[in-house]
Amino acid sequence: MMEPMKVERLVINYKTLEEFKRFKEYGNQELSMLEDLQNNMIENDSVSPFFGIYYGNALVARMSLYRVSAKYDHYFDPPQDYLELWKLEVLPDYRDKGFGKMLVDFAKSHELPIKTNPRINSHGFWEKMGFHKAKYEMERDLGENPLIWTPEGVQEKNVS
Repeated sequence: MMEPMKVERLVINYKTLEEFKRFKEYGNQELSMLEDLQNNMIENDSVSPFFGIYYGNALVARMSLYRVSAKYDHYFDPPQDYLELWKLEVLPDYRDKGFGKMLVDFAKSHELPIKTNPRINSHGFWEKMGFHKAKYEMERDLGENPLIWTPEGVQEKNVS
């Protein structure tokens, strides 16, 4: 029997970075980590912003999660630390099995507001997860269409 699946912080090493190549949203973030590895700056215990779910030995779903300080919060009232969720992705063969929801639930378990910039065609998923479009503010959002989720007691900042 397989052990129950859980979301875990991904270790930054060559094996993980090799697995990242299977994800569509493979880009600068991973390449800079690869560079750091090659320059031996990253140790196995360095804190990675990536979290993922393994199915057997295969990484099948992942996201990156950054904590943004309250002083940069332009989304929530009262201003506070919040999480920025990027690169949530489930490999094609593993979609519709609850892995994406597991990742989002893990992010929500921090009880901080969450902001994400969804990929094209993923709005339905985010709506099911309780996210809604942030009121658009041109200067702040610069062509992004962020979606936000707020825990109890937090509201979206009023946009003038």
